[in-house]
Amino acid sequence: MPPIYLIMGTPAAGKTTVARALMNRFTHGLHIPVDDVRHMVVSGLADMSFDWSEELGRQLRLAHEASACVAQTYAQAGFAVALDDFWFGDVPDADYAKILGPDLHRVILRPSRATALIRLAERGKDGDSFKQILAQAIAEVDNELERHPKMGWHVIDSTDLTVDETVDRILNATRTIVS
Repeated sequence: MPPIYLIMGTPAAGKTTVARALMNRFTHGLHIPVDDVRHMVVSGLADMSFDWSEELGRQLRLAHEASACVAQTYAQAGFAVALDDFWFGDVPDADYAKILGPDLHRVILRPSRATALIRLAERGKDGDSFKQILAQAIAEVDNELERHPKMGWHVIDSTDLTVDETVDRILNATRTIVS
């Protein structure tokens, strides 16, 4: 079966850009931005905030599980898949792993905090107030990544890497041969 990657990190770590570039290396590649799946909820969407709620947790689990099912379906049909999601919680890969199993390639993009903040400032799609929230999230997630044991994860410091160099590091770390 083709590889399935779970790419996580702070906001503005480059998860979406890298996931898309990674999938472009394969003859058949699918990128699943998990936040887009979550935002398919038309009414009743639980907003992301630093205030945890049971409803937010439920909706995150649903988005993770739905994304994992889509990834599995496409992988079984011959597609390499990259899921991109933000780092959240003590075991951020648990919802994915119960569906996708141990063959899931877990990748953390870990540019320096300063680099992530620069990338965030350069993004045009977020308003200033939302950028302030994301800047806080960068600090919080970066602190969490400092404390989290990285067993089973491929940590890629992309601070000084181009997108293509980052993809090369992921392929080397996961020992993936692109055919």
